[in-house]
Amino acid sequence: MRAVGAIVGTLAALTVGLAPTATADEQSKQWYLKPMQAEQMWKVSTGKGVKVAVIDTGVNPDTPSLKGQVLADEVPRSVAYHATHDFDGHGTTMAELIAGTGAGGGIKGLAPGAKIVPYRIDLEGLKGAEVKKSPDAPKAIRAAADTDAKIISMSFGGVPDPTMEEAVNYAASKGKLMVAAVGNDGRGKGQIDFPAGFAYVIGVSSMDASGNVSKFSSHGSWVDLTAPGEGFPGWCDATFRSYCDNQNGTSAATAIASASAALIWSAHPDWTVNQVTRALIDTAGRSWARNNPSSYLGYGAVRPKNVLKNPHYDPGPPDVDPLAEENGGGDLLAKAGASPAPSASASAPASASASSQAPENGTSGGTSAAGSNARSSNDSSTLWIALGAAAAVVVIGGGGFAVMRARRAR
Repeated sequence: MRAVGAIVGTLAALTVGLAPTATADEQSKQWYLKPMQAEQMWKVSTGKGVKVAVIDTGVNPDTPSLKGQVLADEVPRSVAYHATHDFDGHGTTMAELIAGTGAGGGIKGLAPGAKIVPYRIDLEGLKGAEVKKSPDAPKAIRAAADTDAKIISMSFGGVPDPTMEEAVNYAASKGKLMVAAVGNDGRGKGQIDFPAGFAYVIGVSSMDASGNVSKFSSHGSWVDLTAPGEGFPGWCDATFRSYCDNQNGTSAATAIASASAALIWSAHPDWTVNQVTRALIDTAGRSWARNNPSSYLGYGAVRPKNVLKNPHYDPGPPDVDPLAEENGGGDLLAKAGASPAPSASASAPASASASSQAPENGTSGGTSAAGSNARSSNDSSTLWIALGAAAAVVVIGGGGFAVMRARRAR
């Protein structure tokens, strides 16, 4: 289904990096590991025991960082065609950002103890007979829903499609936590991609190292969380000869959000998707009210450390969707005994002004706006403790325009 077949990850690869077997260490370029306190989190959880279904361009299991991390034998046969033949390099990069071991100087995943179950779908860039042989996104989502993978990570997007929405609803009924990129249309109309725009899918936007929402990041009613998505290393292409530096996109933010969920779920394997979702939202970095999410950053920046370091954290009831009203009442999972991941919620508009302060092109395009900026404190490890003001506002033609988050209708 090519209408929803665009990957939304790599906007630019400006500097060619060395191969992961060389002396260069890609981890030193993963700027977010330090402020997210990755080393401290790994003492509590590495994501062990959690499987993440990566639906993308395929995943190469033979990179140094992914050896032993990819469960190719667990891909359902009906959607297994060339699951480990990455035709672009994008899916492998996403898998490494989630669960890479960092071996050979490669990318270190935020959840290096997690495992990847790869899916290659019909996406833009796939050619010839491979298009017909590869499953479409809805088929892959349904297949993943029937496995024991807890998280479905989707760094692709496009226009809404009823078949995909039905697949998402099915996965939600199976208690899967679905995470998807909101898209890279921030310089255009800002429209949100799907499946991120569907109920029960956590839509993730991108932020840069300074805490600004990425200028390319789509925005609107269906942004639920934000995560780092700029200045990361990734595979240059399908030859897997070298990494490229300064790649940008909401794809990477999606992978990091998925890894954050894996860290939490690994530490609390008895929690339901409701409780993991609640933990992600409740502990996200923001300075605005929880019921007034930003159109740029949603409920805030992912901070799994706040869950892992608190042995007394209360995840709430296991059978109550934390955003049931926004998700249409959560009825889908009533019969299954669990509830799905969240979508966006309603909020009133804010009254603040904003201005663009980033170049149109480059490695750190950000928009400084109320509700779209993450301010650093004196301690760099608390980078996302305070995120902006009450809600997102952009300047259009010199005047302030409040961006409302509309309640998602079902």
